[in-house]
Amino acid sequence: MPNRRNFIKNTGRLAAGGLLLSPAKSLFAIHKSGIKASDQINVGLIGAKGMGWSNLRAALKVPGLNVVGLCDVDKNVLDSRMKDLAGLNVEASKVKTYGDYRKLLENKDIDAVIVGTPDHWHCLQMVNACQAGKHVYVEKPIGNSIAECNVMVAAQKKYNRVVQVGQWQRSQQHFRDAIAYVHSGQLGNIRTAKVWCYQGWMKPDIVQPDTAPPPGVDYASWLGPAPKKAFNASRFHFNFRWFWDYAGGLMTDWGVHLLDYALFGMKADVPKTVMALGGKFAYPELAQETPDTLTTLYEFDTFNLVWDHAMGIDNGQYGKDHGIAFVGNNGTLVLYRGGWEVIEEKNSKSKVSVPFTKPSESGLDAHWVNFSSVIRNGKMEDLTAPIQVGADVAIVAQMGNIAFRSGKRLAWNKAAGKFTDEAVNKEYFAKPYHNGYKLPTV
Repeated sequence: MPNRRNFIKNTGRLAAGGLLLSPAKSLFAIHKSGIKASDQINVGLIGAKGMGWSNLRAALKVPGLNVVGLCDVDKNVLDSRMKDLAGLNVEASKVKTYGDYRKLLENKDIDAVIVGTPDHWHCLQMVNACQAGKHVYVEKPIGNSIAECNVMVAAQKKYNRVVQVGQWQRSQQHFRDAIAYVHSGQLGNIRTAKVWCYQGWMKPDIVQPDTAPPPGVDYASWLGPAPKKAFNASRFHFNFRWFWDYAGGLMTDWGVHLLDYALFGMKADVPKTVMALGGKFAYPELAQETPDTLTTLYEFDTFNLVWDHAMGIDNGQYGKDHGIAFVGNNGTLVLYRGGWEVIEEKNSKSKVSVPFTKPSESGLDAHWVNFSSVIRNGKMEDLTAPIQVGADVAIVAQMGNIAFRSGKRLAWNKAAGKFTDEAVNKEYFAKPYHNGYKLPTV
């Protein structure tokens, strides 16, 4: 389809020229540029519940992006989303539906796919999409093991596809402004970065008996490479994140968002050592495997990084239920989704106090503008959350979970890309694939 391909290239030039900017008032200024509405980047969605659907709604705000395929293993979700398309001004008759993501990838009209499935599916679907020649927007965390993260980085390099990780805070201006301030040196020597996530509303499901899967659910496809187990509602849909087979709890759910900015601010990648303590202290009677309370300490050469999470509590540090604090000699910068500020050290001679600053635009919308712009102009260096960024923080989050599960203080061999404890590597570095699936080789 040469006209559509030319459109993609032409709008890339427009994006590079500044028509696709991040501030809210300018995000979609391209509407006024005279681009034909019939020339589009076609998008397919894999996993239509939760963030998959949120991503699609953000994508459809970008001129020239159009949904042509929806895939989900739960027909109930699929049917519901097809009805929801009307509210997005999309004609459902122009959208194909799939129960098998591989069939969606065979659609030659699709240029880019959204991977919005549970974590244990991210690696396979992202790699398969790249192999099929598609650009990919993959939800965080990118992988459910350190080995998966490494494979995904290798796949992006081999197939040279644009891969954006759903760490949308990377595209939100107030986060970037805060990190610019951290990098300015005005805080003085930063000896500690604190990251916390207190989520009072998050609560695992009750313990309940196994049942047959609900009508319309292809449960075998939902399990995919995970171990074969009987269906249980406490492990399904949103609740998957509380079980090691499919995810890593709050550490990987929110942690990759928040730890990412701690690493970004400190210009760091992986720690020297890690240790963690926690457990099921808030809801010991509920159905979950991952800890509802966890404190993790990462050791770097010149600073310590502390992760602290708790379910069932909202009263976190600095009066915020989540955030990142950079503790410096002159002051502490506190950053979260609602804004940022600098609290001056009482005896500091440097005047570093900065009043509270609120966000000015949607980070998710800006993230999609960035992704589509790079698809159009081919400038990989402009991507705000490339696969390596997603891998770096996902690996750090996995390291914290592995320290907790092993009960050990672990040292990391950066040159070898693994722990110095081979027994821990053997048990936790990669998760076995089941049901005939295999970890992709690239």
